[in-house]
Amino acid sequence: MKKARGANAARLVDALVKGVQEVKGKDIVHLDLRDVPNSVSDHFVICHGDSVTQVEAITRSVLEMAQKEAGEKPFHTEGERNGEWVLMDFFDVVVHIFHRDKRAHYALEDLWGDAARRSYENVA
Repeated sequence: MKKARGANAARLVDALVKGVQEVKGKDIVHLDLRDVPNSVSDHFVICHGDSVTQVEAITRSVLEMAQKEAGEKPFHTEGERNGEWVLMDFFDVVVHIFHRDKRAHYALEDLWGDAARRSYENVA
């Protein structure tokens, strides 16, 4: 069941994006799914790392920033062991942290193509 938290969700999305940027995650995208029928969440934050080590670092940074900036912890996390696709479920915001190859394979942005999309610049 989706929860509408408005400003809190926006603050959480900002914190999650900041967490990805802190460790130079690549191609950060926020999909706003609120107007998409039958969506599983209100928001997706999607990014990738170039190595398993970077995926792990992004995961740690996102967790830390979510707690620090938004006072949130994920309800559920999976995929941390393999470092290819980590999913962090914050109820109305879901973070997908991919290894570059897996992101191209699953193409979530294409699957949810009718969602409003915001891209963020990579931090150098």
